Amino acid sequence: MGSPRGHWLDTLTQVWVRSTGRKWNPAEDEWLSGPFGTSNGIGESFFEEWAEAHGLAVDETSQSRGLLDSLSPVIGSEAPHKIHPDVAAFYERTSDFEIDAWSEWSGGFKPFGWLLAALFSRRLQQLNVPLAGLDASQGMTSRVLKLLDPSTGAVVRTAWVRRLLATGHIIYAGDYSIGRIPARDCAGVKVVFPLPNGNAMVLMRAEVASDGSLTLASVGDGFGDAGFYFTLRHPRPSARYVKTMRETIRVYSTGDGGVRADHVLKLFGAVFLRLHYRLRLVTSAP
Repeated sequence: MGSPRGHWLDTLTQVWVRSTGRKWNPAEDEWLSGPFGTSNGIGESFFEEWAEAHGLAVDETSQSRGLLDSLSPVIGSEAPHKIHPDVAAFYERTSDFEIDAWSEWSGGFKPFGWLLAALFSRRLQQLNVPLAGLDASQGMTSRVLKLLDPSTGAVVRTAWVRRLLATGHIIYAGDYSIGRIPARDCAGVKVVFPLPNGNAMVLMRAEVASDGSLTLASVGDGFGDAGFYFTLRHPRPSARYVKTMRETIRVYSTGDGGVRADHVLKLFGAVFLRLHYRLRLVTSAP
């Protein structure tokens, strides 16, 4: 999809990944696989275009489309605590929820956020984190797309695309699935964000607390563990583990059928951004 040539900033990033990362085999290293973007950006219609290029059908109309079919594989049957039904419902029936969000940048990091937006996010229409409270003041869209094998109806990919209504910018266009964490020989939540000629991938371990809340953490010790990765597919498949980038997401029930989520991102051990989400149940599946 797309020419291997692109913006010079993207090319520079790709050179960094190839020169400092590891080679990987797309046929063998399934845990690193995921959708790759074109050299022209991502945007709201990326997954429809990706589905067309791969002969898949797009389902955005079925009731109760979840990011994951079940959280059981990442929680495990021997978990000491039981997940709250409202939290499970959000992941398994995501399309039934509407989203409000607000952000808190740590003072010293806010210029970094503006720079990231100016150089990459606005141009690519991907990973557009709100930079000011008013950015999210009008809410956001939430689209869950199931990409299906037209011959069998089986789900091949699940995409979640969110767009800020105030600015029109795409916050995230991500592919959600259950992925393997090789270093721990366990399953985790895998989110892939397509980027030019590659992607950014987050592998997160799950833990359920005594109150039924779920914490997902991309915290690991090195390559093959939970964490943040940049991957490239051509001209030479490469992957770079970014140990300095870590995040945690705590999702908990509000007691009225809805949930909240607190998303904390750290760089070199320092919190640079907090995102808060209110997720309200608006539709009940028949």
